[in-house]
Amino acid sequence: MDPDPETPICSAKGCRAAAVWVLAWNNPKIHTPERRKTWLACEEHREHLSQFLGVRGFLKDVVRFEEWRAPEEA
Repeated sequence: MDPDPETPICSAKGCRAAAVWVLAWNNPKIHTPERRKTWLACEEHREHLSQFLGVRGFLKDVVRFEEWRAPEEA
């Protein structure tokens, strides 16, 4: 069964779980300082994806998905 297209999916390779977290990141070698790229993470993969980005100095913020979307919906 395919996931609901309205449900955000975790960015971890092969994971099809619903995303709960937004990991905002930026590669300073190619992005302007204010630019934010995002990965989505389920509970299981949040720490792994955060570490992957953090080791490289890319991770800028980790917030719950609902909080990330709230300003857009206001």
